[in-house]
Amino acid sequence: MPSDLAKKKAAKKKEAAKARQRPRKGHEENGDAVTEPQAAEEKNEANGRETTEVDLLTKELEDFEMKKAAARAVTGVLASHPNSTDVHIINLSLTFHGQELLSDTKLELNSGRRYGLIGLNGIGKSMLLSAIGKREVPIPEHIDIYHLTREMPPSDKTPLQCVMEVDTERAMLEREAERLAHEDAECEKLMELYERLEELDADKAEMRASRILHGLGFTPAMQRKKLKDFSGGWRMRVALARALFIRPFMLLLDEPTNHLDLDACVWLEEELKTFKRILVLVSHSQDFLNGVCTNIIHMHNKKLKYYTGNYDQYVKTRLELEENQMKRFHWEQDQIAHMKNYIARFGHGSAKLARQAQSKEKTLQKMMASGLTERVVSDKTLSFYFPPCGKIPPPVIMVQNVSFKYTKDGPCIYNNLEFGIDLDTRVALVGPNGAGKSTLLKLLTGELLPTDGMIRKHSHVKIGRYHQHLQEQLDLDLSPLEYMMKCYPEIKEKEEMRKIIGRYGLTGKQQVSPIRNLSDGQKCRVCLAWLAWQNPHMLFLDEPTNHLDIETIDALADAINEFEGGMMLVSHDFRLIQQVAQEIWVCEKQTITKWPGDILAYKEHLKSKLVDEEPQLTKRTHNVCLPPATPGSAVGFLKVAPRQGRGLARSRRMSAELGRQRRQQQQQQQQQQQQQQQPGGRRRWSSGDKKSKKRSRRKETYSMYIYKVLKQVHPDIGISAKAMSIMNSFVNDIFERLAGEAARLAQYSGRTTLTSREVQTAVRLLLPGELAKHAVSEGTKAVTKYTSSK
Repeated sequence: MPSDLAKKKAAKKKEAAKARQRPRKGHEENGDAVTEPQAAEEKNEANGRETTEVDLLTKELEDFEMKKAAARAVTGVLASHPNSTDVHIINLSLTFHGQELLSDTKLELNSGRRYGLIGLNGIGKSMLLSAIGKREVPIPEHIDIYHLTREMPPSDKTPLQCVMEVDTERAMLEREAERLAHEDAECEKLMELYERLEELDADKAEMRASRILHGLGFTPAMQRKKLKDFSGGWRMRVALARALFIRPFMLLLDEPTNHLDLDACVWLEEELKTFKRILVLVSHSQDFLNGVCTNIIHMHNKKLKYYTGNYDQYVKTRLELEENQMKRFHWEQDQIAHMKNYIARFGHGSAKLARQAQSKEKTLQKMMASGLTERVVSDKTLSFYFPPCGKIPPPVIMVQNVSFKYTKDGPCIYNNLEFGIDLDTRVALVGPNGAGKSTLLKLLTGELLPTDGMIRKHSHVKIGRYHQHLQEQLDLDLSPLEYMMKCYPEIKEKEEMRKIIGRYGLTGKQQVSPIRNLSDGQKCRVCLAWLAWQNPHMLFLDEPTNHLDIETIDALADAINEFEGGMMLVSHDFRLIQQVAQEIWVCEKQTITKWPGDILAYKEHLKSKLVDEEPQLTKRTHNVCLPPATPGSAVGFLKVAPRQGRGLARSRRMSAELGRQRRQQQQQQQQQQQQQQQPGGRRRWSSGDKKSKKRSRRKETYSMYIYKVLKQVHPDIGISAKAMSIMNSFVNDIFERLAGEAARLAQYSGRTTLTSREVQTAVRLLLPGELAKHAVSEGTKAVTKYTSSK
């Protein structure tokens, strides 16, 4: 096995080789990557303004990522074919700061599979995704990768613009088409660009981007706001929308459900189910893994183990395999003990017994040489603990006619709330974005004051609130041990504090390492330890499962169930809610109502609501109001309602089509003098009359289609020339109706000339349904009438 020094040297050579390579065109390989035009645009924007605090923080984050990449060493050998869509890498090893995370294992990612990468906090899941996203492992160049790493930086762009610009191929084609739109000499190339844009569904790009943003919780008004007006959680949703919009061949998602509410989680689960390429995601939600994944990769003991099926099937299969492994281990140990005992007793006895002892010794040596079954090593079990809080008489907290709004003229979040909570309260708050779930917890803790009404709390009640930004309060330069000793100076002995921290899964070097070197999940454990030793009567938990692994979430659920005080929970983890919540409160329409069923019934309700909203969403996205079109933006060709500025895309196509038609008319005028009539009055097609020739070929194709349908209905009917003529008449009628549809489109657009795209749209609107509905009925009637008359 190569040493760490050799691995680092090999990694540096790979980095140098990649730096010499020319960057690939197309869309981003990584969530952090930007194209050259984007970089130039950002540079120009930066020249016109001073460096802000956001720029400094972004630069600091980039430097931190570069340091992490420099401290990471990866080796591996590509075992699959270089042109294959599957990725098989053997002898994979991964080290970080000299610590070996993976050792001589294999990475198998097959096209069409959705993998869930699971393992304990700090074991290296995110590090493996980063190594894949940065192409530090040998992945073929034709496989494009998108790794979602961080939220979008604040800017003046709208969320819709940020999502649209990620498709660099479409943006590049539209910029090139705009450049060629006024150059008649390169019209053929321009039409080729338009055909490629049609293949990419460029006219539907806005609608698809808007649908993705809506699914992640963005209303039409929010899609028009500037990105700098959103919080980090909402900008993370924009980054997730970009990843879904680009549709890369390999998509890497690390905790995609963080910062999402239940509605968005349900939508994302349904969306990822349809991903047809390679998806690798890290998630702590068992329910989410069950709904999305087709395979599970378990990162354990520096190896990657593969299981077919979702998370529940993985648990069942793993238990069966471990049970069989332990049975074989005990059988082998019994056999070894028996043979050793026999050899010791009879190895020096009579010749016959000595020969038998020698035979058993050879058998034992063969068993040892072929490899023995290892004992199953179980994961360390965590046991979280919330100290006893003592009893206080009810009511603990009373909410009386409370109304709240953030500003005097702003919308009302809550109106006339009235309820009470005690030490036996176990409530989960659910509801759509902006309903006020986190706001309610802030009102109960006193961080916000109600606009009207009163909130009364017991004089001795202590409230512990865990929220999504609690990690930001940690002193990253201190170790977990030093931080806890600083927060709780009454605990004098370090060994006692070590025991407290150890109950939350931080042991050994993790307790004395700087907090900045810990994983996000380990930082969350420090926050939970800090919260528990405040000894609260009420636990208000706002998304406590972000970055925690599945085993830690189960330990947290057990601790909550054993806690003597009350609990209110806001979470997107359906399984945690099912484990700890006794009531489900729905925050919606400025009030709170109790859900009659459990959380799984609420999830089914959300799924049915998605199905009902899909047709309405499609209609709304056709009328979505956007800023004026800019170069590189895709604008639809057919809009239900007119809007200001029909878009540059249609103008470009109009100018190119008109120029092409002018040249074609000139060619036709020259060729009309050379046209000749064939015997019988039939016209001979000239080389310049491409439109009519193509239309005739299309009629003949549809006639043959009807013929095939008729043969399926009546196999014994012979189609004569007269019958074929009848079918041609039927097809002519179809094309007359097509001409009417095209004329309607032309009248709507205010032009007398239609683009090829609009003609194709008319064909799609009319022909498929007509052929499917009338080909059998009308065509059969015509042929039957003719044959009966004969």
